[in-house]
Amino acid sequence: MRRLIDDGHVHVFDGAMGTQLYGRGVFVNVCYDEVTLSRPDLVRQIHRDYVDAGAEIVETNTFGANPVKLSAYGLAERTEELNRAAARLAREAVGTRASVAGAIGPLGIRIEPYGPTSRDEATAHFRRQVLGLLEGGVEGFVLETFSDLAEIECAYRAVRAETDLPVVAQMTVGPDGKTAYGTDPAHLARALTDLGADVIGLNCSVGPAVMLDAIEEMAEATTAPLSAQPNAGVPRTVCDRQIYLASPEYVAEYARRMIQDGVRFLGGCCGTTPAHIRAIRDVVGEAAGRPATTRVSVPRAVEKRAAVEPVPLRDRSKLGAKLADGRLVLSVEIRPPHGWNAAEVAEPARALAAAGVDVVTLVDTARSRIRMGSLAAATLVQHEAGIEAVVHYTCRGKNMLTMLSDLLGAAALGLRNVLVVSGDPPALGPYPDATEVFDIDSIGLTHLVQGLNRGVDPGGATIGAPTQFVQGVQVSEGAQDRALELERFAYKLEAGADFAVTQPVFDVADLEPFLELAARHRTPVIAGILPFPSLRTAEFFANEVPGISVPANVVERMRRAEASGPEAAGEEGVRIALEVIAAARPLVQGFHLGAPRRNVEVALRVLREAGLG
Repeated sequence: MRRLIDDGHVHVFDGAMGTQLYGRGVFVNVCYDEVTLSRPDLVRQIHRDYVDAGAEIVETNTFGANPVKLSAYGLAERTEELNRAAARLAREAVGTRASVAGAIGPLGIRIEPYGPTSRDEATAHFRRQVLGLLEGGVEGFVLETFSDLAEIECAYRAVRAETDLPVVAQMTVGPDGKTAYGTDPAHLARALTDLGADVIGLNCSVGPAVMLDAIEEMAEATTAPLSAQPNAGVPRTVCDRQIYLASPEYVAEYARRMIQDGVRFLGGCCGTTPAHIRAIRDVVGEAAGRPATTRVSVPRAVEKRAAVEPVPLRDRSKLGAKLADGRLVLSVEIRPPHGWNAAEVAEPARALAAAGVDVVTLVDTARSRIRMGSLAAATLVQHEAGIEAVVHYTCRGKNMLTMLSDLLGAAALGLRNVLVVSGDPPALGPYPDATEVFDIDSIGLTHLVQGLNRGVDPGGATIGAPTQFVQGVQVSEGAQDRALELERFAYKLEAGADFAVTQPVFDVADLEPFLELAARHRTPVIAGILPFPSLRTAEFFANEVPGISVPANVVERMRRAEASGPEAAGEEGVRIALEVIAAARPLVQGFHLGAPRRNVEVALRVLREAGLG
């Protein structure tokens, strides 16, 4: 494989393995990587068919043979075995007729900063696959179908820690020519070149036409050898089956154009067959003996990204100014209505503005119950009541593209303050069958917002002027796993959170480790305060709301008060809230009061009696 890279000529990869397995009777509900062991003759024949068609490099049947993906089939412990067997089978199948490259695909999970898996953990997962492939005798590696540059770097590090065999690094782009993270082809080319890959390129996701456009952009940004393995077009649903419609002749025509643009390694991905590879081979044969087109890279001065320093905190919003100056912040939380009556949001917000409250926080479908969206409600509050809003924005139910769109729209509408949370799963609400989407969690979203504040999206592409969000994160000081919550809080602070809001506090001692951690990062903390209106509410929060710790003595106080009637219970709830505020006031920079059923009068009363309003 090293010889093919060094000779300066055009060479041919194989095509799709999964498509061939499916077409030859392997159902989609089985582990395709395990088929190497359960049906070795079938995999062996597919390798041979591709070599007969003209492939000079074949990839092992190991695209998903990493411990993360294999764990879904109970096969994680057999990671090295499966990779070793696949490499040996491929070598046996092709003999000396072709080189064998170890195929490595993404883990199928998000890694930091947009997911909980660290880069070191990801590298360790890839290393197990690399070790198995090396034991099986591969001559190089193909890292393919990656969307995240950070993840492909982990895979590359795993290879380089064990061997200096050649590495082909291939990303995947969508119909817009960018990755799912928004990274454009030129940036991909520069990043993969800087990484040190021997060959860089694209595969999968799109057909030859879109890939050609993207490859042309990559060709202008690097002098590294390029590879291209497109799908056989974008699949179409025909009689409940996904059919790839691009013919071998069509794919071959685009292969000819890619060669003219300097591509050195051509093959196929999803939907391609030995017939497609044979057609590509014929085109490559026409160019035999002619070195690939020479390309000139873009000067480095043009390559740098436009990330900038964020706007200073005090200049982003009134809330940001108070936080930056160390002044006390008063916030009241309102749950938007179940319907669409704007007055149900605007009227309580006006009362809070008149009372001198700094910001109104609009909750985003708490407990997975359907309500007016927090972005719309926050916009109404700012326009109708003249008070700054904090958008309570959840990750639940949204993929990363939706989050990006929402946040860019929020910035355009003048919303400057966001409180990012992961969100409650749909099972907690009245629609348990609703689709659950947790593309990234609150830690990942914190990183995303900080990127927007520097003028770049997750793929490193500029968004023009940077956003000016003042970003808060939530702390569940009453979490059952306190150590895990502290660890997650540390990640949020490291990601760049501007402030933190606790869950309702009933025992200030619960805050101590979180306050110490926040102090080390110089991050202001705003304490959540909830005046219980009834015993029933107190019992509900004590027994059914995760992340909130209600001491038994508080519930008992509410029980004794309720014995004297509902009004007495409400009064006791106010007294408890005032006691917490008095104890927490020297320790925090503000208070965030809940207003059950949008009854802001109780919240305002607590602030007045605490001497805060």
